[in-house]
Amino acid sequence: MKLHEYQSKAIFAQYGVPIPNGKVASNADEARQIAAQLNKRVVIKSQVLVGGRGKAGGIKVANDPDEAEQLADQILAMKIKGLPVRKVLVDEAIHIAKEIYLGVVVDRAAKCATMIGSAAGGMEIEEVARTTPEKIVRIKIDSAYGLLEYQARALAFALGIDKTLVRDFTAIATGLYRAFVATDATLAEINPLAVTAENKLIAADGKIVLDDNALYRHPDLEQLRDIDEESSEEQRARNAGLSYVKLDGDIGCMVNGAGLAMATMDVIKFYGGAPANFLDIGGGAKADKVKTALEIILSDPNVKCVLFNIFGGITRGDEVARGVVEGLKGIKTRVPMVARIVGTNAEEGRRILADANMMTAETLEEGAQKAVAAAKRMQ
Repeated sequence: MKLHEYQSKAIFAQYGVPIPNGKVASNADEARQIAAQLNKRVVIKSQVLVGGRGKAGGIKVANDPDEAEQLADQILAMKIKGLPVRKVLVDEAIHIAKEIYLGVVVDRAAKCATMIGSAAGGMEIEEVARTTPEKIVRIKIDSAYGLLEYQARALAFALGIDKTLVRDFTAIATGLYRAFVATDATLAEINPLAVTAENKLIAADGKIVLDDNALYRHPDLEQLRDIDEESSEEQRARNAGLSYVKLDGDIGCMVNGAGLAMATMDVIKFYGGAPANFLDIGGGAKADKVKTALEIILSDPNVKCVLFNIFGGITRGDEVARGVVEGLKGIKTRVPMVARIVGTNAEEGRRILADANMMTAETLEEGAQKAVAAAKRMQ
């Protein structure tokens, strides 16, 4: 789950990270009032959960409240990469002398959190990582001790931070890591961390990505979710307790277990097909949940075939089969379906689906090959 810039920076501020003075506005009049309160040049920043806001015209500088109102009205009427702009952040404009990238990520290879910094900060940090990786500095963090002061100071020196700012940088790096841990984030970044013309450090922009699996511990953060970021199918899946991600292929996938779902997509690709989604119905899914999952898959017009790959452990094969048949009763579709069910009550499940004129398979390889062939016939 992604947080907006204004939400992320507000969290950073709780942990001692300096941020510009500013407030969020939902309409042009509010933007004018905020600009008048700040009584200086301001930046009007669209709040949408995509990159490239500046290039799309979603970030502009206003010299006075009247101009702030005018620009906010323009930005609030925009869509950026298909997402409507519903709020703008009105921040005081700062004079940036240098831009630094500073972030904390979960490093799965190193099995720890890693702080990343680069003196070549700014909006093109991805390009820096791709073309000049030597400009990226990484500090591995032991979760038992957290980010230690000597590590933060070493990072400051590696980034060429002015010695008069090393203490401030250390405090900011420590605060960023504390925010990362406290929110159960998978990413927390300041881009850019600005060195101002007055030789001060300030977080000019911020981003936090939360671990969805930890949100049960953070009901306050769950309330910050922006539903515009999700498709209607993803919203419905989340409300039904399903893990669903829409993809660009034409073979719908319904699987119980995230690892099995990934393997299913890999095998589909191996045999020349393309998965239309990732969908994990989870363990112990009953007929009503399976029905909802099937409806979500079939709502995608690109789906030319559906492959069911069910391992009957906690989830009974016959229960899944009944859910599929029940789901099909209310859906008019010509989309062919292939089912591979093994484990608990698998034979009964396959019998139920065969009686419903559905193709069945003994192995995942067989199921994937049948699904790929069926999807090609429907093109």
